[in-house]
Amino acid sequence: MTRATQDGLAEQYRDDRNLNARLALHQRFSVNRYGWQPWLFDQLAFPSQARILEVGCGPGDLWRRNASRIPAGWRLLLTDLSAGMAAAARRNLAEQVGVMAVGVADAQDLPFCSASFDAVIANHMLYHVPDRSRALAELARALRPGGCLVAATNGERNMAELGTLVRGFDPTIRWEQYAAGFTLQNGAAQLAPWFARVERLIYEDGLVITEAEPLVAYVLSMQGNATQRLSGDQAAAFADYVQRILARDGAIRIGKEAGMFRAWRS
Repeated sequence: MTRATQDGLAEQYRDDRNLNARLALHQRFSVNRYGWQPWLFDQLAFPSQARILEVGCGPGDLWRRNASRIPAGWRLLLTDLSAGMAAAARRNLAEQVGVMAVGVADAQDLPFCSASFDAVIANHMLYHVPDRSRALAELARALRPGGCLVAATNGERNMAELGTLVRGFDPTIRWEQYAAGFTLQNGAAQLAPWFARVERLIYEDGLVITEAEPLVAYVLSMQGNATQRLSGDQAAAFADYVQRILARDGAIRIGKEAGMFRAWRS
């Protein structure tokens, strides 16, 4: 990962505004109305008494959207590399029972003793880590024997139609598959050296978008050069372009490819 890419990520996740713009599109226009966060919580097959670490917690949405479902015996320690994200999670979960602490930490160098946790969660973040092998070694080290890592990610074709739409307006916009480093296709092989057993689960979903403004906000929230290419009058022109497609087709349909791995330490 280049220094420029790292700087771009730091700016992208300086606070929760860009992420919230993307989450809003999924919450409003997803076909699967059950929802990603409830589904992910369903897969947390952890003991009733458990010490749980989340790395890359973002604004704490996993716990905020499942607040009433958190077992009384769970003790949660949430971390993010971004101080702004950690602050947002701290605000959002200020009254949440079970959240012991929210802080800043690097997944590549966790400030915890070995075998400290029964479970670790890495929700849509491992593809951002510069040294993924080092991070996976750290996550495995933090787990007790038999402990479980939950690592959510996207697939290689996730929202590919949106990239086609954006480049149809301006071919110079870079629509990068930011999850390419750790996907549903290549993630298991990366987990295998550190975990005794790995399984993959898929969340079936898609988007049927019927309004231009939320889609434009999503595109402008992405890392890359879209914000620069769609500045000023170009942003309005792009919104008109999206509106014309909606008028012609009635909706914009975008496929999702999302899921997770569960991996157990020996």
